[in-house]
Amino acid sequence: MEVREPHAWPSTPAEAEAIQDRLRPSLDLADTGPQRPATIAGLDVSYADGDGDRLAAAVVVLDAVTLETVEESVVTGTAAFPYVPGLFAFRELPALLEALRRLETTPDLLVCDGAGLAHPRRFGLACHLGVLTGLPAMGVAKTRLYGTHDAPGPRRGATAALTGDDGTVIGQVLRTRDDVKPVYVSVGHRIDLDTACRHTLALCPEFRLPETTRRADHLSRAALRAS
Repeated sequence: MEVREPHAWPSTPAEAEAIQDRLRPSLDLADTGPQRPATIAGLDVSYADGDGDRLAAAVVVLDAVTLETVEESVVTGTAAFPYVPGLFAFRELPALLEALRRLETTPDLLVCDGAGLAHPRRFGLACHLGVLTGLPAMGVAKTRLYGTHDAPGPRRGATAALTGDDGTVIGQVLRTRDDVKPVYVSVGHRIDLDTACRHTLALCPEFRLPETTRRADHLSRAALRAS
């Protein structure tokens, strides 16, 4: 698939924050993506030795109805930026964008293992990828990066609002399995929060995490073992 050339790559946290500030107004927070996407891509990055700089970035495209794998792409490399809270996307974006470029399929929706608006600067990985690709994008995170919330109910589909310091809703805490800890859903680009939660539940027929994330995680870990 085609991915436009990204911005010049930052060398300092100040430069990275300036890029986030410049791109944030390009976000489309309306639900302009397809209501019934045909294909959904999961994106995930694994690191050698847990927190090293060697990484593998994987994209797995699924049929949105059957959840069968349509196409896979994986790139190994090194982190492009130091670890800085709130700027984690800059470590992973070059490898993820290269993995997307290698796809023959252009997915209808990107699902990131990370945050979108539920981010201290309201511009997490899902936002960044959405703006750079022009595709609808959302984040489903395993843990809370930012914001406060009450506990959702114990049953699948229960939600609780995730709010920022100013009280604005920036995501939903979503229970995908009965009595199992929830995930953190936030919009990235061209999708609204209700639609993002609906897609998340559809992608979680058996497990806590979406099949998109599970398969991309498996592919990225396998690539690291093989490299």
